[in-house]
Amino acid sequence: MNLFDVSLKLKGFPLKKAKEHFIDIQNIDENRYLEYVESKKRDIITYHLKNNLFYKNFAKNIDVTNWNSVPILTKTALQQPLKNRLSLGFNTKNIYVNKTSGSSGTPLIFAKDKFCHALTWANFIDRYGWFHIDLNSSKQARFYGIPLNKSGYYKERFKDFLGNRFRFSVFDMSDEALDAVLQKFSNTKFNYINGYTSAIVQFSKFLQKKNIVLKNVCPTLNVCIVTAEMLFADDKQLLETQLGVPVVNEYGCAELGLIAFNSKQGEWVVNSEDVFVEILDENNQPLPNGKEGKIVITALYNKAHPFIRYELGDYGVLSEKSTLKKPILKNVLGRTNDFAILPSGKKAAGLTFYYVTKSVIEDNANVKEFVIEQLEKNTFKIIYTSIEPLTKGNIKRIEETIEKYLESGLKIIFERRDRLKRTQAGKLKQFTSRLR
Repeated sequence: MNLFDVSLKLKGFPLKKAKEHFIDIQNIDENRYLEYVESKKRDIITYHLKNNLFYKNFAKNIDVTNWNSVPILTKTALQQPLKNRLSLGFNTKNIYVNKTSGSSGTPLIFAKDKFCHALTWANFIDRYGWFHIDLNSSKQARFYGIPLNKSGYYKERFKDFLGNRFRFSVFDMSDEALDAVLQKFSNTKFNYINGYTSAIVQFSKFLQKKNIVLKNVCPTLNVCIVTAEMLFADDKQLLETQLGVPVVNEYGCAELGLIAFNSKQGEWVVNSEDVFVEILDENNQPLPNGKEGKIVITALYNKAHPFIRYELGDYGVLSEKSTLKKPILKNVLGRTNDFAILPSGKKAAGLTFYYVTKSVIEDNANVKEFVIEQLEKNTFKIIYTSIEPLTKGNIKRIEETIEKYLESGLKIIFERRDRLKRTQAGKLKQFTSRLR
């Protein structure tokens, strides 16, 4: 039984229509793709200027024929009741409503019209199909957070049932808990893994310690999809070795859906079907491919709620090999509000700071996970979990590496804990600045 498709249909999401439209978009010739994108950009902005009072007030005096005159929409601008942001004809009974996790600082309640949300799922279905995953029949091992209150817990469990998945909690990554995870893999015919990068990395380290390749325990396993957190090259290698299957990097967000997805050829293919992705400089001017800047995205089909030139909160780079129909994401550098401001005035991406430390700290087999907090311009705290405390030699080497790649005179505080704090959704925030 196609439980996934049926569940969407019962909620009023026109998945069949969305799938057909998605195929029509994909069949547009490369030579006509500029015409398609420009038409959809013009249509969506004209629609919201006519039907959405919030957006009409926000985007006053713009020239619809000049895209660069369209203002950048931020989460701050959207911090008002959802009912004030809905277009004419939409209410809580005929839309999809959800909220972001708040990992960028403030949670956001948002809406999609039902066709737009169905189109989002048509996109996921297409991409997952690249790796022979059928959301109706493929069994998923899910490494995600889960609400701890009773109603939220059972709601998620029911959604897991409809989605043909089993959820492993990421809040307990002890060896005892991971032994139970391994046992579940040994007696369940999972087809793929999906979940937070950090949790799956911890499970893979556990497998490495036991000298186990998961594919040998669960032969039906075919692929692992990581999402919501950064995937570093050495972690990807660890995952592929210990899981014994290809690892796919998924990049998306709740309010827009899928943004980029690894192809079998290893390219991080950007969604060009139902969103328009831009890379802008600090003055909100478009940057050429190959240059890093702010990721700004337009939802081309969401009529219920405007996401037009929406600043996602991440920095990224599009590959020079990108075309309009097939943009390729070279990398994501981290959130715009997650930068370390050093005493010299130097600005370093928080994830760069994290990665410099990671290259040393994980040479110590005792260390399981760690995060970094910037307390002052010259003071950073490294919070870690480990079997035993770091030695003086370990600490000195970390301090020397940070000085080599960043600058001298920084004060590094080390704090060992039994477990790291995750967000309510279960994500691990690798770098946090307390300066703002």
